Amino acid sequence: MNILLLGNTGQVGFELHRTLSPLGVITAPGREALDLGSEQAVASYLAKVQPGLIVNAAAYTAVDAAEDNHQAAWRLNAGLPRQLAEYAAAHNARLVHYSSDYVYPGSGSQPWQEDSPTGPLGVYGHTKCEGDQAIAQSCADHLIFRTSWVYSARGNNFMKTMLRLAQSKRELNIVADQVGAPTPARLIAQVSTLAIHCQLTAGLYHLAPRGETSWQGFAQAIFQQAGCTVTAHPIPTRDYPTPAVRPLNSRLALNKLENALSIQLPTWQSQLALTLNEYLET
Repeated sequence: MNILLLGNTGQVGFELHRTLSPLGVITAPGREALDLGSEQAVASYLAKVQPGLIVNAAAYTAVDAAEDNHQAAWRLNAGLPRQLAEYAAAHNARLVHYSSDYVYPGSGSQPWQEDSPTGPLGVYGHTKCEGDQAIAQSCADHLIFRTSWVYSARGNNFMKTMLRLAQSKRELNIVADQVGAPTPARLIAQVSTLAIHCQLTAGLYHLAPRGETSWQGFAQAIFQQAGCTVTAHPIPTRDYPTPAVRPLNSRLALNKLENALSIQLPTWQSQLALTLNEYLET
């Protein structure tokens, strides 16, 4: 299989490059080789590579910066997915794409289902939602995985920020009224590869670990598992203002994916232990 992997330098893309290798020949252009912001450059590259499988892990993920950079966020989160979907539909290719809990309004306390109404709160969520809709409308053979709170042993993320702060701080104030499931990039890549190998039925699926926590709860677990003597004090979101509004409820129902693949997703605590060990061993 000829696989085109976009966004391979990101957290999810790096892990995908490792897990997808047994499935075929991977072409994974870096930013120097392919400007994803250019529609023409992407069109030319697709024509040259002619992939049978497109795995799009590229995205504009700077949530706060997106509020002032709408065009750049739109291109990567909406325009690019639309272009890839149209190509896949025209050339009988399969498209795998990654979405976000930010497409939901973040209200209530029940887990969002795949068919729950969307209602993004900011530019990032709006552009991700538009990308999902474009894929669903343009390409029949697609997999969209909506995930939440992505982190890994590499890149910039919450886990690594907490470990860095723990070197100089003994007390931290952490938001405690946003609830979701911290999702390691490694798990996303492993499940994605399984789904591709098993030829999972096309559609939208939630992909995250089991269980839920707040950012404060996540921080406490990081400190405990890493052996750091840091106290994470709970604060409300209103006490930590940001340019972009964050959803309070990022819980994702996982039944559809688990049933489709006949698996049970692991807990977020067990995944933290694996990711933390990987980071500390590097």
